[in-house]
Order: sequence, then C-alpha cells, then structure tokens
Amino acid sequence: MSTYDKIAWLPLCGGLTGLGLVLSYLAMRRRGLGTGLRWAAWSLLPLAAYLTGAIQMFWKMGVAIGDFAKGFVFSAEVWAGIAIAGLSAVLFVVSGRMRRRRVKQGKDKQAVGATGRELAPRTAAVATTATAKAPAKAPAKAPAKAPKGKSAAADDDDLGDIEDILRRHGIT
Repeated sequence: MSTYDKIAWLPLCGGLTGLGLVLSYLAMRRRGLGTGLRWAAWSLLPLAAYLTGAIQMFWKMGVAIGDFAKGFVFSAEVWAGIAIAGLSAVLFVVSGRMRRRRVKQGKDKQAVGATGRELAPRTAAVATTATAKAPAKAPAKAPAKAPKGKSAAADDDDLGDIEDILRRHGIT
C-alpha cells in the first residue's frame, strides 16, 4: 500500500472546499459579490481535483520529481559529470579568448574575414593570397582644418545638406 492510499483524500478535499466556501461567503459580505464569487471558484478546485483524479496525478509527479532529485543530489557519478561539464565550459571560454588574442596579433594561421568571423580553411587560403596580391593603401589624409567661421562638420556633404535644411526652417 503506497503513501497516497494512506491519506483520506475525500474528507480532506471536501473539508478544504467547505472551509473555502464559508470564507468566500464572508468575503462576499465584506467586499462584494465579485470577490465572493472568485473565492468560491478557488474553493471548488480541491473537490474538483479529487473527483477528476488530478490529485493522484500530481502525487505521482511529485514522487517522480523527488526520486529524480534524490538520485541527482546523492550521486557521486552525477556530480563528477557536472564537474567535467563545468571544466569543459571554462576551457571553451579560455580557448576562445586566446584565439581572439592570436588573431588580433596576426599569429593565427586561419584568416579572419571582414566581419571579424573566422573563415573556413579553404577560404582562408584564398583570403590570404588575395590580400597578398592587393596593393597597400596609402594612409588616409587628415581632414583639412575648416576656416574659423565654419565647423568641421560643414565640410561633410551629408551634414552640409542637413545644415541647409535646418537653416531654411530657421533652426541654427
């Protein structure tokens, strides 16, 4: 005989429903019909759960979760697996940072695309030969200083257009 069968569920659920209905009547008198009806709805749930067999289902689910947790917490094998998974995660993070550092320093054999993502080995060879054949770009010239009356932003075409629009609307 299981523990579930040792509990008198009908009197327990019936008692909870009766107590809830009495409290819902008191709530209805103090706070109004809406509150009383809501309490009555909650009060009917224990009896409904018993009559539909939901209490037994919840009991079985609770026992299964408890057995799983008991086997999980008290198992040295499970804790060894968790430790190894944690070590693996740490190694992934450390190796990723080390590879990123090597790529920034230009020591990594694998090429990095324009987006910063690593390319496949075949693509890496093509990328390295393409960059070797490409002529070196001349360093960009520093922007010329704007006259005293104008700002450096006025030299930029996009900002100049915006300034013209603002000037037309009287905003300076």
